[in-house]
Amino acid sequence: MGADIIDGKAFAAGLRERVAAAVPHFRKAAGRAPGLAVVLVGEDPASQVYVRSKHKATVDAGMESFEHRLPESASHDELLAVVRRLNADGAVDGILVQLPLPPQIDENLVIATIDPDKDVDGFHVVNAGRLAVGQPGYVPCTPLGCLMLLKDRLGNLSGLEAVVIGRSNIVGKPMAQLLLAESCTVTTAHSRTKDLPAVVRRADIVVAAVGRPEMVKPDWIKPGATVIDVGINRVAGAEPGKTRLVGDVDYAGVAEVAGAITPVPGGVGPMTIAVLLRNTLVAAHRRAGVAVPAL
Repeated sequence: MGADIIDGKAFAAGLRERVAAAVPHFRKAAGRAPGLAVVLVGEDPASQVYVRSKHKATVDAGMESFEHRLPESASHDELLAVVRRLNADGAVDGILVQLPLPPQIDENLVIATIDPDKDVDGFHVVNAGRLAVGQPGYVPCTPLGCLMLLKDRLGNLSGLEAVVIGRSNIVGKPMAQLLLAESCTVTTAHSRTKDLPAVVRRADIVVAAVGRPEMVKPDWIKPGATVIDVGINRVAGAEPGKTRLVGDVDYAGVAEVAGAITPVPGGVGPMTIAVLLRNTLVAAHRRAGVAVPAL
């Protein structure tokens, strides 16, 4: 039979359309468009691609895009000064400092300086705490996108057993919190987990976010399970000098066992920017005291 393919690209396109459709209503209520500020330090090629993509998506959704670029040599204090100006800017609803940052800059201190109510990346400890205790806040974009795909596929997640492979602050930990809030029974597994395949094999939902190419094998998966592959790994291709993208899941094999699976690329990846736009729209509504639309 083979697994159903979870089309993250199509879902993300629909979410972006819903966000764009809500912007004119906000503009009418607040007298301005929602605003997203992105700060890029240095010339990292991958980061530049991400920033361009975020700028285009923001503008396409009818929002204001504010870009701030600093040289690789920028000091810690220079970057913090930019963040503080954006915290105080009434036109800015969301602030995103593109990671990674150069070694002279303390990433944690930069994130801690962002106003939690403008932290649309969801990395601030205040937002991590809000997620943990069930208060409204901002959730990192990738795990929230994964949850949207799961609920679209499965509906009510209550009572399902979920295993999250990976414990990063950006994906693994918030993913586990989101699933717990949906009344799943959640195990956070990682490199030190004893008999990892047996732990994963219990799961109705598997979220793989470890950054190890094709680590999750078909015999790790319970037949019919839903598999969300967050990994994006570049490996050698069939031709010399060529590379290809693979996830953390052995896609070809696992697709024969699972009930549904996200591909790489085209699964979780497109959701990240779509959820960033969603978070920015929500932040704008909350800051303006306007009712948040259903998205």
